[in-house]
Amino acid sequence: MRLLILSVASLLLFAACGEPPEDKVAESPETNELELQAVDASFSAYSKEHGLRKAFLEYIDEDGVMMRDNAYPFKGASAIRLISAMDDKSVRMTWEPRGGDIAASGDLGYTYGIYEMHYADKQVERGTYVTIWKKQPDGSWKFVLDSGNQGLGDEP
Repeated sequence: MRLLILSVASLLLFAACGEPPEDKVAESPETNELELQAVDASFSAYSKEHGLRKAFLEYIDEDGVMMRDNAYPFKGASAIRLISAMDDKSVRMTWEPRGGDIAASGDLGYTYGIYEMHYADKQVERGTYVTIWKKQPDGSWKFVLDSGNQGLGDEP
């Protein structure tokens, strides 16, 4: 009996130490970071092409949180209502990711960068932002937190 238990334990240990399946091999941190920055850049391109409201509705997680000036955080349904009420006809917003990172688990990460808001009256507002992303069951990324700061001048 003791020999049987040792044999089974040895087999289990051997199986656990083998190579992980190809679909479970983690990407390098640099690859993951670049993947997430590409998602963020696609989010910006979608905003430029389809408008701010549609882009945010497309990329927000169902429990996503939006932090805005002079307001308590908007979460989930209240964030979606906030986005849905946006009047983006006279504004175009784009942004450029400048960096970020992703957790070793590969399911949570962040990006940060610089945004530009172009208004119909030719006024341009610049600022910085941070977005926290969560990988969805289908492999896509949705943001779970979005926040920005206004008042960025020219780059040094």
